[in-house]
Amino acid sequence: MIRYPRVSFLSIVNLVFTVALTLGAGLSAQTAVQKPAQKPVGKSASPPPAPEVAGPQQTKHYPILVIARGTVPVWSLRLGMKGPERLDRAGYPPLVLEPSDVIRDDSGTTWTYHAKDFATGAAVSVKLIREPCSDNTAEAKSTFRVSVEHAQIGTLNGCGQSTPESFPEFRKKNQLDPADDADAVANKDKAKDRDKNPALEPITKFAAPVAIAYLDATGKVTVSHGELKKTAAPMGYELSLSHDGKKLLYTRDLAGANRTIVLYDADSGRSQDLVTGPVRQAFWSPDDSRVAFLKIVDEKWQVWTFPVNAPEKAVAFSPQKVSALHGWASANSVLATDMQTAYWLGEDGTVMQTVTLKEIYGDGFQIMSSDAIRICPLNPDLLLISAFYTSTPSGAPVDAMGLNSSFFLYEIRSKRRVILCPTDTWARSAEWSRDGLQIFFTRMGTGKTFATNRIFWDGTGMKRYSAGNSMTIGK
Repeated sequence: MIRYPRVSFLSIVNLVFTVALTLGAGLSAQTAVQKPAQKPVGKSASPPPAPEVAGPQQTKHYPILVIARGTVPVWSLRLGMKGPERLDRAGYPPLVLEPSDVIRDDSGTTWTYHAKDFATGAAVSVKLIREPCSDNTAEAKSTFRVSVEHAQIGTLNGCGQSTPESFPEFRKKNQLDPADDADAVANKDKAKDRDKNPALEPITKFAAPVAIAYLDATGKVTVSHGELKKTAAPMGYELSLSHDGKKLLYTRDLAGANRTIVLYDADSGRSQDLVTGPVRQAFWSPDDSRVAFLKIVDEKWQVWTFPVNAPEKAVAFSPQKVSALHGWASANSVLATDMQTAYWLGEDGTVMQTVTLKEIYGDGFQIMSSDAIRICPLNPDLLLISAFYTSTPSGAPVDAMGLNSSFFLYEIRSKRRVILCPTDTWARSAEWSRDGLQIFFTRMGTGKTFATNRIFWDGTGMKRYSAGNSMTIGK
């Protein structure tokens, strides 16, 4: 059998366009030869204006199937057959873009594409200039210089190159042989999902939790390491599992207004009361050597800490009055809030950073001390917030108080807010996985029952993960 060389879709389009221009020019020349020239009458007449010559600046074609990249910061953009379709940034979930129009300048070498951020509606423009471009990290020069303007994120500069093979819709139009498509052969399900939504590729490289703790359906505190499950206590709340998954902190109520923070050792099965009194919300430090918690001093909640092996040496971490603690921000700082402000507190007593909760929550969510704010393990600029809607979305389930709870992502620098939880879901206690790509949360089901669900940080892959609720992750 004779195999003919495969010709790409774009090559055919360019060949037809070139032939059309050549034939048009030939017909114009032939007409000029057949038509006799008129003799001047009297004085010599001015020469007729030169005919317009078709060129790139007069075509309606514009660059597509381009991958653009930049290094400061690290980002990439997909410019598909309809225009910009996805923007990726290191440490953030991908942005899905909705393309609209494209404008070409008079020179025919610059194109400006317009789009909007699908999640926030923010305006986006992408400018391509046809000129050699190098980002100083690649030996070969790219074809285009690229500038991305996002109304919230700002300006991103880089280079772009036409790469049709990176676009599944182009492969489909060209009817490429599936045997030549290594991705399709290796993972048919992945290729199928990608064709359904070309803007988002399925997340496949993620690490499932190995050690978790949660409350079972009866309220028992349970620790799970692989297939091994142990009951740590008949009841408790505010769970925090160490990074190695071997030790659990939780809060237990005592008589009156007092509580105790308990340490459970999974290896020995023993429990120990660490600090007792008006205390709550204990969190492990990044190296598991210390514990931060809240304590009432002079009728106000403050952040205190102690070495895990010496709870009697607990000392004040910060004098700042707060109402909730949300965990460690670094080896020597924590994130806490009152009812107006989020504080990044240093252990030397300084307030390292503040953001008003109104900026974080916007008008769509209520501010409560029971809300959870978690810092992304991949990026300290990205926050995950569990909060109640100000107005319940139409058709959304509600709890016994008639409220709907959800969770959203918030970027501190850009102030970009993206609701990640589907509106037909009641969700609480959202927590990051250790790899930062997954979010585990408590979902309310029929009959006000609760289970743990998982969703990826780009809003895909939502599914039931396990029974129980209020899950915390060790590793």
